[in-house]
Amino acid sequence: MTKTQTRVWRIRLPYVKPPLSLNARQHWAARARETRRVRSDVRLLVRAARVPPLSRVRVQLEYTPRDGRRRDTDNLVATLKAVCDGVVDAGVVPDDTPEFMGKPEPVITAPDRVDPHLRLLLVEEVL
Repeated sequence: MTKTQTRVWRIRLPYVKPPLSLNARQHWAARARETRRVRSDVRLLVRAARVPPLSRVRVQLEYTPRDGRRRDTDNLVATLKAVCDGVVDAGVVPDDTPEFMGKPEPVITAPDRVDPHLRLLLVEEVL
């Protein structure tokens, strides 16, 4: 019996904090601009990482904040949505529906005062 190797891509995103939040109160046009920017950034980074087309992928967003203030993972969902759309735009999967993409709750890691960042983990899900 052959064991299936799961492929994982770890992609650092160019943000020190989530660019979109469910708590943000911004004009719709500014929010749309930011959403387009995140989608475009993710599309380019995923292509640069040479992630091939997959039958199914799990998209995990990790946030390492600068400080230890309490944060709610729900607020990261707005950024996660744009990230998932960028993964689709990159051609990894045809759509971000459950058939093609798993979207677990974002993770907030221990703070890092020197290197706060967001990271995207793409995990191939073999059916």
